[in-house]
Amino acid sequence: MELRRIIISELVEHQIVVLKEVDGERHFPIVIGIFEATSIDRRVKGIQAPRPLTHDLISAAVEQLGGEIQDIVINDLKEHTYYARLRIRKDGELTEVDCRPSDAIAVAVANRVPIYVAEEVLGEALEDE
Repeated sequence: MELRRIIISELVEHQIVVLKEVDGERHFPIVIGIFEATSIDRRVKGIQAPRPLTHDLISAAVEQLGGEIQDIVINDLKEHTYYARLRIRKDGELTEVDCRPSDAIAVAVANRVPIYVAEEVLGEALEDE
């Protein structure tokens, strides 16, 4: 998947990111908070924060501990809430860490790693539209 759009509105509490298949037409929105949306937007635009943001901290901690962020997977959808896993490779082993999709997407954008969505999650997301 690729990050297709970030919709930020100061008039409402929830913001939207739209993910789209890289080699396909399927796409779906995920509602996220304003801080996560602006963080992702800054990353996409290449704007550096004066101090490390949470997503910078995650990336730096993984790197300092000898790991590498491999990718992220949006792996579940329960009661209109998406779930994601940050996948970290260290010494040939893969560790998955539960996280919010907004944080996972911000980390993926910051580290230029792939964003995956489980097929069943994509199917459910498209049914909900």
